[in-house]
Amino acid sequence: MRPYILAEANWKHIHDQPIDLVILPWGATEAHNYHLPYATDVIEADTIAAESARLAWEQGAKVMVLPTIPFGVNTGQTDILLDINLYPSTQKAILNDIIEVLNRQGIHKLLILNSHGGNDFKTMLRELGVQYPNMFLSTCSWFNTLDKSKYFDEPKGDHADEMETSLLLHLRPDLVLPLDEAGDGAAKKWKVQALREGWAWAERKWSQVTEDTGIGNPKRATAEKGRRYFEDVTQKLGGFLVELANLDVKALYE
Repeated sequence: MRPYILAEANWKHIHDQPIDLVILPWGATEAHNYHLPYATDVIEADTIAAESARLAWEQGAKVMVLPTIPFGVNTGQTDILLDINLYPSTQKAILNDIIEVLNRQGIHKLLILNSHGGNDFKTMLRELGVQYPNMFLSTCSWFNTLDKSKYFDEPKGDHADEMETSLLLHLRPDLVLPLDEAGDGAAKKWKVQALREGWAWAERKWSQVTEDTGIGNPKRATAEKGRRYFEDVTQKLGGFLVELANLDVKALYE
């Protein structure tokens, strides 16, 4: 039993255990090119949250990882078979119920560890922060923690690309098809210049952008690249968890 993983813990061991920070991993269930499993984002969320929490726990941080939410916002993928969508309003309702429990039980720090590009929790946390003024609510996306160009030959993809494929080759190679069966992850670009440059935004219609559901070439992925990236991501996140757990919410600024 890992005492910082709620799904593995039991009442005997945790009923008197201090908890300074709760981590809620949030993934998605969706197609990841031809070669990666639908649970890719969930596997990444599970393993990255657990390892980051382990590193923080070993430094004395009193953290607790909740079970990963396996469904995310997939509104741009309505025609892709069994890409399961949660609307943002549904996500907010789920968050409200979880935060209500934590607030009632005197656990006043929550981090959402996001594992899916379609999830965006900032506006929800602004609203919920007003409803629960004693809560310190934060979110981060693990895939934004490091410069991918330092680890991967083709870092510009963002879905079932070299990075995600390398991670899964490290974490769950039994679920990865041979890379010669993967699509090349080629993606069409926006015709509108502002959208193409990234300073304006509109939702991508996934099946119009990519034929294989991937965005980014996975062909140069290796388990070793995945191992290095996983270790560095979790080291950085582990330090963040320590800081959050030890944070005095009445003295946030310097």
